[in-house]
Amino acid sequence: MAYKRLLTIQDISCVGQCSLTVALPILSACGHETAILPSAVLSTHTAGFTGFTCRDLSADMPAINAHWNKEGLRFEAVYTGYLGSTEQIDYVKAIMNSTLTPAGLRIVDPAMADHGKLYPAFDMAYVEAMKSLCAAADYLLPNVTEACFLTGIEYREEYDEAYIQELMTALHKLGAKNIILTGVGFHPTETGVMISESGVQSYYCHRRLSENCHGTGDVYASAFVGALMKDLDAYTAAKIAADYTLLCMENTRGDKDHTYGVKFEPMLGTLMDMIRIARKMAVRD
Repeated sequence: MAYKRLLTIQDISCVGQCSLTVALPILSACGHETAILPSAVLSTHTAGFTGFTCRDLSADMPAINAHWNKEGLRFEAVYTGYLGSTEQIDYVKAIMNSTLTPAGLRIVDPAMADHGKLYPAFDMAYVEAMKSLCAAADYLLPNVTEACFLTGIEYREEYDEAYIQELMTALHKLGAKNIILTGVGFHPTETGVMISESGVQSYYCHRRLSENCHGTGDVYASAFVGALMKDLDAYTAAKIAADYTLLCMENTRGDKDHTYGVKFEPMLGTLMDMIRIARKMAVRD
């Protein structure tokens, strides 16, 4: 198995377990050389803190891309998370086009909405721009809310399998090759992931915790990318990422002072074990 160089593009919070603060350690622990391109620098996570600072780094992106091209730097995958503007989305598309290897993967987490609403910084113009990035994705990782905004399908708190199938079909029509739809639950005590890879659809679910933890989407997406790039199929990578995220949430339960993320770092060894076991089973099959 080749040593792989990945690029992840998203914001970085100096304090707080989200975005690059999560992606870099998880992807590195998975054994990948992980390059980063911060879209913005924040003093803290926006959840659980007030008065945080934010510096937008959009203006730096073209020069960074030009330097990488001059040096001939290439990546086996580009994985995007929170992007701060439509301008950044255009820059990211250019970076993907110029720095990916011929077989390189475009992995897009359209981090822009949850619980039926867009994040405060975004509007429908941003959604339209995000659609163009998602349309080129080899792997698209939206939650149900984001899938609704991307497809124009009305958001529902309660739904059945037919509704989720409608979302999956519409996301494929948008252009995404493979889809990992997160936060899909058909029972109040369960949540899960609907996976569509190479025309094969599957579903993995696990128990739902009552706590609502910040940053778990970033933990999930990073663990998924880390496992996928270890040559595992999407279902296996999605299952590993779901199980790992649940363990991280359980590891944080009861700590009322830890409100800005989950304690994912102590569980990285377990994530490595999950990937190692899955790879051995894949070889046997």
